[in-house]
Amino acid sequence: MSAPVLLITGASRGIGAATARAAADAGYRLALVSRTPEALDPLTRELGHETALALPCDITEWAEISSAVERAEEHFGRLDAVFANAGHSVSTSFLGTGGADPDQWREMVLTNVHGTALTARAALPALARSRGHLLLTGSAAGRGIRPGNLYSATKWAVTGMAQNIRAECVGTGVRVTLLQPGLVETEMNTPEQADRPKLHGEDIARAVLYALAQPDTVDVNELLIRPTGQHPLR
Repeated sequence: MSAPVLLITGASRGIGAATARAAADAGYRLALVSRTPEALDPLTRELGHETALALPCDITEWAEISSAVERAEEHFGRLDAVFANAGHSVSTSFLGTGGADPDQWREMVLTNVHGTALTARAALPALARSRGHLLLTGSAAGRGIRPGNLYSATKWAVTGMAQNIRAECVGTGVRVTLLQPGLVETEMNTPEQADRPKLHGEDIARAVLYALAQPDTVDVNELLIRPTGQHPLR
C-alpha cells in the first residue's frame, strides 16, 4: 500500500507547517496549500518534492480550492485526509471601543467560515472515495463567550459546521475531527497575550496525528487542547 496522502490548508506556517513536518515524519505524503508559492517554497524544499506538493490557492475562491484538491488527488493518486486549518484573526469591538476597523473584518469571516466550508465541499467527494478523514481547526474560543470577539463567533461557526458535516457523512466511512486549540504561539498573538500560557504548533500537530492514527472504527469528533494554566474564559 502506498503512503497515505494528507492535504493541509494554511500550511506555510504555524499549526499547518508543524503538522506537515510531523505528518512527513509519520510517513505521509503531503499536499500543502497556502495563498502564495513563495510562502510554501521553504517548507516544500525542507520536506522534499517527492513528499510535498505545493498548491498555492485562495481557499475563499471555489475554483481555486476545488482545483487544488483535484490536483492533489491526481498527483498522488489518492487523498486520505484533509486538514482545513487556514485561519485569520483580527481584534474586534462591536461597541467601537477598540480593535480593527470593520473593513478588516471581512477577510477573517471569509477565511474562517466561507473558506473552511469550501475546503470541506471540495474535499469530501475525494474523501468519500477513500473513506478518509476531514479535520478542521476550530478554537477554544468557539466554545464560550468572548466579549466583542468576532473571531470567536467564526469559530463557533466552525464548531457547528464540523457537527453538520459529520451528520451528513454518516454511512460514507468519512471521519470528521474538530481540533479546538487554546492560545497558540502564532503571528496572530496580540501584545496583551504575550505573557499568557501558550501552546505550540507541534502540540496541535500531535493531536492531528492522534486522530488520524485511530482505527477506521473510531471517529474522534472533538479534541479540546489548552495550555496548562490557561484562564477558563480565554
